[in-house]
Amino acid sequence: MKSVRSMDTEKGSQKTAEQKNNFAEGSVAGNIMSMAVPMTVAQILNLLYNVVDRIYIGHIPGADSLALTGVGLTFPIVSMISAFAGLFGMGGAPLCSIFRGKGDQKQAGRVMQNAFWMLVGTGLLITVIGYAVERPFLYALGGSDATYVYAGAYLKIYLAGSLFVMIGLGMNPFINAQGFGRMGMVTVALGAVINIVLDPLFIFQLHMGVRGAALATVIAQFCSAVWVLLFLTGKRPMLRLILRPEKPDWKLTGQIVALGTSNFVMNFTNSVVQVVCNRQLQSYGGDLYVGVMTVLNSVREVLTMVVIGMANGAQPVISFNYGAGKKDRVRQGIRFMTVVSIVYTCAAWAVTLTIPELLIKMFNSEAELLDAGVPAMHIYFFGFCFMALQFSGQSTFQALGQAKYAITFSLFRKIVIVVPLTLLLPLIPGVGLHGVFLAEPISNLIGGCACFFTMLAVIWRGKLSEGSRTEQRSEGEI
Repeated sequence: MKSVRSMDTEKGSQKTAEQKNNFAEGSVAGNIMSMAVPMTVAQILNLLYNVVDRIYIGHIPGADSLALTGVGLTFPIVSMISAFAGLFGMGGAPLCSIFRGKGDQKQAGRVMQNAFWMLVGTGLLITVIGYAVERPFLYALGGSDATYVYAGAYLKIYLAGSLFVMIGLGMNPFINAQGFGRMGMVTVALGAVINIVLDPLFIFQLHMGVRGAALATVIAQFCSAVWVLLFLTGKRPMLRLILRPEKPDWKLTGQIVALGTSNFVMNFTNSVVQVVCNRQLQSYGGDLYVGVMTVLNSVREVLTMVVIGMANGAQPVISFNYGAGKKDRVRQGIRFMTVVSIVYTCAAWAVTLTIPELLIKMFNSEAELLDAGVPAMHIYFFGFCFMALQFSGQSTFQALGQAKYAITFSLFRKIVIVVPLTLLLPLIPGVGLHGVFLAEPISNLIGGCACFFTMLAVIWRGKLSEGSRTEQRSEGEI
């Protein structure tokens, strides 16, 4: 039995943690940056999972660019796995923050419990289905006999870690939602460091090639998942995870899925776009241009990490203040997130214009790939700043629980704009395969503006139009 002193100490530390992570107090920009900085660092480290793999794979002796192209074929599948993790993780975390803002810790805890068991069940299901369809699926994604040798070898091992991806990636947002941004960063850092250390050992020293890259990633994901579970079941979080199966609350699960569907659609549609792009590039340019798209996707992931970190950092702050009825602080959060994102993406666009060769050489130094990649990069990243509008609008909708708008604009940009353009633009005389790369900047402009200005109309001039006066109203009026 605990002593009175130890119980008082535990209650005191719990109260301190709650006060520390109360986003309704202090500077809004400061609260966002306290979350966004570690989350951005986490994004940088998270990229190391795949980017470091690609850098090493692109330099495997004797493999030329085929190994990189083969691993690139697995991107849609990797994105799909991430999509399911985001469905419950990024769907549950904002809902959890909204309940925390309302002071309903019990319901916030139920959200986390439901999300966890849905992640576990989905992870096991993905593993079984993945092994059943991996070979025909990779060929359907644009693979050839030459590239399947590498794609199949990588994917068969990667699928074994699907459950670890679901737990690590899906439950980490619940660490961030409680204000532990640094601990969320450690989750990713742990996996990234392990991956970096094991990659050269397995790939080159043990001569395992792409299998070594996949094995290093799975081990790293396992370590991240264990870390998340140890933290969430420990004493520091306000909401503790209970590793005991419970009867699911289907109504609450439905709310999580509804809110997480936008993130799911965003990742899933990324997979659809990658499939369509790979098939088009295979038809018009062969394995070389599939390799070019692999490099461009990798560079885009690197350059968008700050925007994603900013959006993820702003979400719990915006959600918490919305739940607390602090609408003026919600407006401040949206404004700060948008301005920082636009400034950064303008700078990132300038980088792609000035040093494209250096960015491509990070992954492969073949002259043929460079010759094809530089003009493709200039097209692909044109108007990159408009992507900030998509992220800002999308994140705001998701943070405030406006699932229907978040889902609509995820589908609009990718399925309604990118996919048709990817299929149609190459048919225009004089455009050819460059039309595949041109579809992205057009979608950023149209989709980004549509999402952001709809957010201004619906959220800024609608739900938040009365500003700070609504802060005096009851929670039931929000």
